Amino acid sequence: MGNLFGKRKHTRVTEQDKAILQLKQQRDKLRQYQKRINLQLEKERLLAKQLLKNGKKEKALLLIKKKRYQEQLLDKTENQIGNLERMVQDLEFSQIERKVIEGLKVGNDCLKKMHEVMSIDEVERILDETQEGIEYQKQIDEMLAGSLSQEDEDAVLAELEAITQQGDLELPEVLSDELPEVPAASERKPVSEKEPSKKKRELLAV
Repeated sequence: MGNLFGKRKHTRVTEQDKAILQLKQQRDKLRQYQKRINLQLEKERLLAKQLLKNGKKEKALLLIKKKRYQEQLLDKTENQIGNLERMVQDLEFSQIERKVIEGLKVGNDCLKKMHEVMSIDEVERILDETQEGIEYQKQIDEMLAGSLSQEDEDAVLAELEAITQQGDLELPEVLSDELPEVPAASERKPVSEKEPSKKKRELLAV
């Protein structure tokens, strides 16, 4: 029937991942132990206080000694937790370093392939041509900048200003020949003075 739910993606679990998981589990167990002992110490402190109140000094002293011993165990537990956390951090950092090294390896392979496609001579040729183009453009700019005197520069600016302020630009002669002639305003007849049409002249003649 096949797998109705599709294929599951299998993530690769390394030995470092397993070691980190085990260390974190041990750290969490020690923290639970710390919490349980702290609660127990608080209860024993209250109990020792009650024993002293009832005049049972010997039992209270024995309970305080037990409490002191458990506090020393808690100090050792705290040191163990610190060691476990440092080990976890070291392992996680080593994983990051490995990924960085793998990334550098991939980048190095890409650079090698690029170098195979484009040789050093080709790169030098492109750089030389680019530099030649920059120098050529620079020479043209210098020639243009030094070819006109200050008087010519002023004349160019004045002409540009005149063109900018001009309202309607004249059409080229080639286009003006193709346009129909339009009578001037003085030659146009008023509407009342227009000649009657042919049909009206025939009716008037009758």
